[in-house]
Amino acid sequence: VQLQASGGGLVQAGGSLRLSCAASGPNFSRSRYTVGWFRQAPGKEREFVAGIRWRDGITRYGDSVKGRFTISKDSVGNTVYLQMSSLKAEDTAVYYCGAQPDMIVSSIPQVRLYNNWGQGTQVTVSS
Repeated sequence: VQLQASGGGLVQAGGSLRLSCAASGPNFSRSRYTVGWFRQAPGKEREFVAGIRWRDGITRYGDSVKGRFTISKDSVGNTVYLQMSSLKAEDTAVYYCGAQPDMIVSSIPQVRLYNNWGQGTQVTVSS
């Protein structure tokens, strides 16, 4: 499974960005996979941001982004989006998308369970 993350950039506090994670590969099946967004700031551990289980659309969010970020999936393709609004300086990080098949809902936020990762995209929020 290959994941391509894109859409990062520099934005002012209070602004918005939309990240995309395009999945591909012969083993990728939308009905089986969960896609999660994680972020990692310098000197910090990778943190769960949001995740979506493709087959039923169940979503989960990290506490720090609830009400500001929205994760969604492409209705026909293999892309997951992360719409980020009301951005804060503390949202600055490299954002990664991960994918894993056959996940139960309670496992969605657990970074250690994801075995497929994209290359990351930098998000910088200026205050």
